[in-house]
Amino acid sequence: MKSCLVVDDSRVIRKVARNILEDLGFEVSEAANGQEALDVCRAKAFDSILLDWYMPVMNGIEFLKALRALPTGKGPIVVFCTTENDISHIQAAIEAGANEYVMKPFDSEIIQAKFAQVGLL
Repeated sequence: MKSCLVVDDSRVIRKVARNILEDLGFEVSEAANGQEALDVCRAKAFDSILLDWYMPVMNGIEFLKALRALPTGKGPIVVFCTTENDISHIQAAIEAGANEYVMKPFDSEIIQAKFAQVGLL
């Protein structure tokens, strides 16, 4: 079973994402901010990470740069999930190590299509 870490400061978004990903056959873990996610990633490797941009403590870009610097941090496929849609934000996410980008609000069809596009389904 593939694993996914959902990183978002919104409990509602984490719950929606969890339901979608579990329906797609993923084992899902959650983190409420980038620092919490980094701590979890130091203890466990994930196949994928669904990552919010704006969070307290450590935002998505800061987390992604720290993740990619870890010895095991190159492995997970990271899909940024945010309301930002301008090209500079997308470029910053890709440069930091994101594999794909999803706009909020999202639904099961969008997540399934993006995860299939990056080879997770």
